This record gives sequence, C-alpha cells and structure tokens, in this order.
Amino acid sequence: MKNLLEFLRRYHHWFLFVLLEALSMVLLFKYNSYQGSVWFSSANAVMGHVYEWTSGVESFFKLGKANEELMLRNYYLERQVTQLRRLYGDATRHTDPKEQRELDYLGQYKLVPAKVVSSELHHADNLMTINRGSADGIEPGMGVACGQGIVGVTYLTGSHYTVVIPVLNRTSSRISCAIRGHQYFGVLRWYGGDAGHAFVEDIPRHARFKRGDWVETNGYSSIFPEGVLVGQIVEVYNSRDGLSYKLKVKLSTDFGNLRDVVVITDKSIAERVRLMQAARDSLKLNVRE
Repeated sequence: MKNLLEFLRRYHHWFLFVLLEALSMVLLFKYNSYQGSVWFSSANAVMGHVYEWTSGVESFFKLGKANEELMLRNYYLERQVTQLRRLYGDATRHTDPKEQRELDYLGQYKLVPAKVVSSELHHADNLMTINRGSADGIEPGMGVACGQGIVGVTYLTGSHYTVVIPVLNRTSSRISCAIRGHQYFGVLRWYGGDAGHAFVEDIPRHARFKRGDWVETNGYSSIFPEGVLVGQIVEVYNSRDGLSYKLKVKLSTDFGNLRDVVVITDKSIAERVRLMQAARDSLKLNVRE
C-alpha cells in the first residue's frame, strides 16, 4: 500500500494531465457538431474493422462444428437419395441394363458384399481395402467384382478387413481374359497413369476382332468365373516382337467412383478349373497313345 501511494504521489501530475486531456476531448466532441461527426465516423470505421476481425476469428473456430453438421446433412441426404432410387427402381423396374446383366451373372455364385473403405489411384502399385475379412469367409486369392465389372483379387486378409490388389496395380495384377464371342484370350495388365484404361497382351495374330468389341474373363483361372466384364477395345497395337496383338481397353469399372463390391467366394470355380485341366491332360495322353 505504501508503494502504491508513493507511485501515485510521484506521477500524480501525469494522471492529472491524462484526466484533463480526456475531459477536454469529451467537451470538444460533445459540444461541437463538426468535431463530433468526425469522431463518430472515425469511431464507426475503427469499430467496424474490429467487429469484422472478431467475426472472422469466431467463424474460424466454428468451422469444425459447421463441417460436422454439413457432413451429417450430406449423409442423411445420401441416405434419402439411395432410398428414393431403390423405391424408383422397384416401382419402374428400371436399372442400367449392362450393370444389371453383370449383377445377374454374378448372382449365380457365392458372393459376399463389401464396401470400399480406402482406395488408391495415382500410384504404380495401388491397393484397396474393403470392410470384410476372414470372419466373413474371405480368403487371399478370391476375385472381387462390382456391378460394372472386374475389380481385383484379395491379397491380405484380417478378421474384418481385406487388402485387395486391384486391376490398377502395375506389378502384381495379371488377370486372364478373352474377347467376347471368341476364344482368343490374353492377359490384362495396367501400366500406370490413366486409371480408365488397361491393356490385354498376347492376343494371337490370327485373331479376328474389331474396335468396340468387349473383353471379359475367360474362366481359365480359379479366381473369376467366365464372363465377368473387363472393358471395351479402343485401340489395337502390335506387340514388340510382332507376333501378337496388344489391345488398349477402356475399363468398364469406374475405380474413381467405386464404393460397393462383391467378393466371389465360390470355391467350385477352382474345382471346375482343375477338372477342365485334368480333362485336357487326359485327352492329350490319349492322342499321344
């Protein structure tokens, strides 16, 4: 208390000066119209900038809440759109013919529906994760497809999630396929870059086909049944050695908008392939004899 009194005694003339200045300013702006209008305009401008700044700060800290509310609203709207689409389809029986044919064909096999929870598009060796695992009967080496066509092959399986090697994997994806309506088959590969196109290699030179023909799985592997859509031929090239064709195929599956898939868990595919191979081997032996 003694120090405070000493401080006030030492600097009281400064406090008196500030008080008198403030009083004179009040008298000046209050009883003079011109000075009052200048003060009012200036004060409004300053306070306007202050309010604008504080409003911006407040809005920034409320962005998280606004984004959360927007996400929830979008979720509910998506649910409503899905329900309306389903009701409309049931009422009119109207679906995309190509996608419906693909789903009907896949329906002959044992399928496990799944959701894509993460997907890569812009790497050389892209991977995908789905929300089904060993608890749902998923094993490594099973085919993955959707209503539009082929997707990939299961790779690593956990209890509730599975990593899939999609067609868009430059190193590990090799899928046997054929030109629809012909017995000419080759291997589907992706070279990176464009996520909408891949290539079918090793098509024999005597093959007869044209641009616009469809490519599908040929059923010669134990992963995919015959007839799962791959894509449409858009360009034809010669192989490096000139002994076969290389086809550029526009993929039927839109990997950038892929959400729902099915895993083909029917082990009878492998059994049929083994029986077919055994029959071919038996015929070869009989011919040699």
